[in-house]
Amino acid sequence: MTTFPDDHPFSGPDAPLRMAEALNSLGDTGAGSHRRGVLHEMAGATRRAIAELMTTVADDAAIEEASRLVARAAELLAGGPHGRPYEGAAEGSVGGDPRAFVDYSPLVGPVNPLAPPLAIEVSDGVVVGRGVFRDAYEGPPGCIHGGFIAAAFDEVLGFVQSLTGRPGMTGRLTVTYRSPSPLHQEVRFEGRVERVDGRKIFTKGALRHGATLCAEAEGLFISVDPAVFATLLAQRGPTPPA
Repeated sequence: MTTFPDDHPFSGPDAPLRMAEALNSLGDTGAGSHRRGVLHEMAGATRRAIAELMTTVADDAAIEEASRLVARAAELLAGGPHGRPYEGAAEGSVGGDPRAFVDYSPLVGPVNPLAPPLAIEVSDGVVVGRGVFRDAYEGPPGCIHGGFIAAAFDEVLGFVQSLTGRPGMTGRLTVTYRSPSPLHQEVRFEGRVERVDGRKIFTKGALRHGATLCAEAEGLFISVDPAVFATLLAQRGPTPPA
């Protein structure tokens, strides 16, 4: 079994409970600093700009002015310091403060304008992610791109496997698509642990739109030795300029 240092956020018998509490408070802008709140606000505004860009039929002058404003916003931030400590893992599974990391997740992170984002709920060992995918995520006409569906499964199943107290990384993810998943309507991902066999954590998930089963997933996660994760952190290096 993976053993973490005493000061690691996943150490101790109550680690899965702390992880669940952090995920359940992810979208609560009041659960943190003022800085966290303003980052949520900016990401939301950027997310709206992306949505408008995907469908606008405004005239060229309006688009040019919007482009100048976006460029000015980027220049404003570029003039300040940069850097972000790595406070978790890509699958939301190993290392660091869970909420602090998943704030930046490309699927659920309210600070990441690339995220829909999915709202996460954890109860009785089941992780549920609800959200609306808009035009930027389109694959088949009017439907969510299958690659985004697979990525969302990886994230949700990554969270649920971390609740075992033996967090790992994705070893295999198999997605079976059953029915088109619509844009602009709420969809629901659900994940649970099927069994644990040594370092192997087997998970299952489903995606539904209302009563319609849109996709199913099976994920295999492998518990990671803390030394491996420490090596990855050492190799990560500083955040490069944009």
